[in-house]
Amino acid sequence: MRTVRIATLLAVLALAGCNTVAGVGEDISGASRMVQGGIGGGGGY
Repeated sequence: MRTVRIATLLAVLALAGCNTVAGVGEDISGASRMVQGGIGGGGGY
């Protein structure tokens, strides 16, 4: 449960830093790669 809260907080902070629609897409892609790598999916950071 704690991990979910931390991930949610990081996602909110990352999205808050976006100034454009393209920036939102880049942040979402980066976050998905980070999560995939964290669960052993082989994604890069």
